[in-house]
Amino acid sequence: MTAERHDDAPGSGRSRRADRLLPLLIAASLAGAALLGRSALGPHPGRAAPAGVDMNGRPVQLDPGAGPAPQQRQQQDAKPEGAGRFVVPSVGLDVPLGTMNEVAGSVVPPGFASAFLIVNLGAPTSPATGTVYVAMHSLRWGAVGPGNYLFAPETGTSKVAPGAAVLAGGVRYVVDGATAVPKAELPDADAIWADVPGRLVVLTCLERPDNSPAVDNFVIVAHLDPSGGDPR
Repeated sequence: MTAERHDDAPGSGRSRRADRLLPLLIAASLAGAALLGRSALGPHPGRAAPAGVDMNGRPVQLDPGAGPAPQQRQQQDAKPEGAGRFVVPSVGLDVPLGTMNEVAGSVVPPGFASAFLIVNLGAPTSPATGTVYVAMHSLRWGAVGPGNYLFAPETGTSKVAPGAAVLAGGVRYVVDGATAVPKAELPDADAIWADVPGRLVVLTCLERPDNSPAVDNFVIVAHLDPSGGDPR
């Protein structure tokens, strides 16, 4: 992946629209095979040690070359919680909302059981003035990440209907819709990266029923609910 210099400081809340965004790398097309059955109790023989655990506490192994480099991990400054909760009541999703930076055009959440607020994109601390971006893992081979709650892999369709409520860090949103975007096309998807006031964009990988690596990102778009309140 070709690097591009950005002089904006982390946490500046900048829009990436003008940068034409470098490839965004999210979730389990890159991170993904959970160890199942007896091997779920520990590392699979002959394979790398687990990178973390899924929402059910089972070890998750990264695909080869999928993990961020040590320097990138440091620059992510990721925390798996601390920004409240990410809740989609209609599908039973309720996980910690952590924080992380996009680094060099790449977003690879470091944890598999949290959603992550991207603090240097859009307007993460001022939802009424711009777009809030949240990324999370989905996983293959029976493992469960937050993203797995959002879509049906058999059909590639959303489980979260338009009009459904989403709570991100105590802020209530109403879902407008969802779409699949080929990973190669996501960097140039201007409609997604436009810094629109009062908008939430949720990103994960769209897993496939044959457990092969994902080729699409799954994107949910929502708007601030003017009535406010907790959707639960």
